[in-house]
Amino acid sequence: MQIDANSPEDYIRQIPPERQHTLNQLRDVLQQNLPKGFTETMGYGMIAYVVPHELYPAGYHVDPSLPLPFINLASQKNYIALYHMGLYADTNLLRWFETEYPKHITTKLDMGKSCIRFKKPEQIPFDLIGKLVAKMEVADWIALYESQRAQKKA
Repeated sequence: MQIDANSPEDYIRQIPPERQHTLNQLRDVLQQNLPKGFTETMGYGMIAYVVPHELYPAGYHVDPSLPLPFINLASQKNYIALYHMGLYADTNLLRWFETEYPKHITTKLDMGKSCIRFKKPEQIPFDLIGKLVAKMEVADWIALYESQRAQKKA
């Protein structure tokens, strides 16, 4: 479900009222815990946290005019989604998250390659999300992204 929004605040105003508080909470957790260098913007119709061109001029390989994506936050039809590209690219980070998740929440982890789905806002482990997003510095994400791209070219 893409929302035509010009800013994260505009995005949150357009989602269902019962999700606005939760998205604001997740946004706060991301802003408080993401290492310096990541920038909040809009990307692909979602709230996005990216590596700006000033830090990574090459941009995103799919469209170099776009900054390098890292995390997206969205209100989908049946759930709230947190897309964390580091989980997709770093198996150690993924294993850590999968191990830690049951220590915080009793429900089963609902996850795709980089997408963590939360169907019940009251079951979002905000403290764990804060720890997750703090684990990767901008330079680490760029190095991991470039190594993944090099492996796919080889």
